[in-house]
Amino acid sequence: MTDLTRRSFLKAAGIGGMTLAAGWTAAARSSEKAHVVVVGGGSGGATAAKYVKRFAPEMQVTLIEPKATYHTCYGSNWVLGGHATMDDIEQTYGALKERHGVNVVQDTVTEVDPERRTVTTAGGATMNYDRLIMSPGIDFRYGAVPGITEADAERVPHAWKAGEQTVLLRRQLEAMPDGGVFVIVAPGNPFRCPPGPYERASMAAHYFKQAKPRSKILILDNKENFSKQGLFMAGWDEHYGDMIEWLPSSEGGQVEEIDVATLTAYSDGGFGEFKADVLNYIPPQQAGVIAQRSGLTGDGLWCPVDGKTFESTIHAGIYVIGDSCVAGAMPKSGHSANNQGKVAAVAVIRDLAGLEPETASTANTCYSLITPDHAISVAGVYAYQDGDIVSVEGAGGVSPAHAPAPIRRMEAIYTKGWYTGIVGDIWG
Repeated sequence: MTDLTRRSFLKAAGIGGMTLAAGWTAAARSSEKAHVVVVGGGSGGATAAKYVKRFAPEMQVTLIEPKATYHTCYGSNWVLGGHATMDDIEQTYGALKERHGVNVVQDTVTEVDPERRTVTTAGGATMNYDRLIMSPGIDFRYGAVPGITEADAERVPHAWKAGEQTVLLRRQLEAMPDGGVFVIVAPGNPFRCPPGPYERASMAAHYFKQAKPRSKILILDNKENFSKQGLFMAGWDEHYGDMIEWLPSSEGGQVEEIDVATLTAYSDGGFGEFKADVLNYIPPQQAGVIAQRSGLTGDGLWCPVDGKTFESTIHAGIYVIGDSCVAGAMPKSGHSANNQGKVAAVAVIRDLAGLEPETASTANTCYSLITPDHAISVAGVYAYQDGDIVSVEGAGGVSPAHAPAPIRRMEAIYTKGWYTGIVGDIWG
C-alpha cells in the first residue's frame, strides 16, 4: 500500500468509527429490558456481544458458544509452520463475562424459532430473545468431491477450523519424510480467509526449508487466480525456489475425486493424478449448519442480509454476521466479522429503540506471512450504496511489489501487532 492510499484507508476507517459512535446513547436508554442473544463466539459474535453491552449496558446480552476456548483461524498457519503455538492463538471469554457483563453460556444452539423468537440448545434450555445475532461461521460441503467424507478428516485434515485439526495437520507435517509431497487442495470462491491456503503453503515451506529441504508443496486450486497472487508468488521464488508449485483449475488443479486410502487426488477425468504424503483437503464451504437449519440461507448456501444493518432479509429480528452472511464486496475474514459485529450491535440497539438505522463504513485488513520476516497485506474500505456493500474507490490497496526487505520485515511486525490489536478488541 502506498503512503497515500494508507492515509486514505485510515481516514475512511476513522470516519466509519465516528459514524458508529453517533446516536446510540438515546436509543440504549429507551430499551433497557431487551434481551439480545448472540449465537457463536468467534470474531463476529464475540464482537457483537461485547459492543451491544458496551453501547447499551442496561440490556441483557447472552452469548452462546459451545467451546470454553476459541482458537482463531487467522494465525493458525503460523502454528503449522512452527512459528507460533496453539496457546498463541487461543482466546477465552473471561473478559466478556467479568469486564463487560456478557452472560456467556457454553452450549450449542440446535434450533431457532423466528416466530416465537426463541433459541433452543443441546443442553435443553430455551431462551427468548428480542433480537438475535447469528455468527455461526462456516460449514463444509464434503459431498462436492467424491471419495472423501467428513469421517475422513482424521486422515485428511482440513485444518480450516482451528483447534484439534490444526494440531493434527502439524503432526502429519512433522512426521512426513524429507523429500515428501504436501498437497493442499484449495476451494473455489467464496470461502473463509481467501489468502489462507497460500499463507499455509508459505508457512509449510518455511518449516520444510529448515527441517526437510527436499520436500515439495503442491497447491491444487479450484480457481484461476487468488488473493495477493503476485506478491505470494514473488515471495515464494525469493525464499523457496521451486519448492511450491501452484496449479490453477485450467491446468489440472480442479480436483474431481479423492482416494483417501492412497492419499491421491484426481483431476481432468483421471488424467491428473497427484499422490501426497500429506494431503490437506480444504472443502468447499457454506453457512454454518444452524443458519441452514433455521432457514436463513433460503435456497442458497449463504445468508442474505440487509447490507446497512446485517438483518436477515428472510427472518426479521435476526442479524447474521461473519462468514455466514453475504456482505457484498467484504471478504470472509476475521476483520470483516469484527466490523460487522459492531455495525450489527448498533443496528440492534437502534432497532429496539424504534430509531432508523445509520449508515456505517467498514474496513478489512488481511496480513499474510511468507516467512516470519516477510509479510504482505491487503486492505479495503467499504460503504453501503444502493442496497449493497461496495469497495470505496481509492481506499485501501495491497503491499507494493518489489519492496525492499526492510519494508517486508516491517509488515511482519505489523502482522503481529494487528493480531494483538484485533483479538484484544474482540475478546479483551
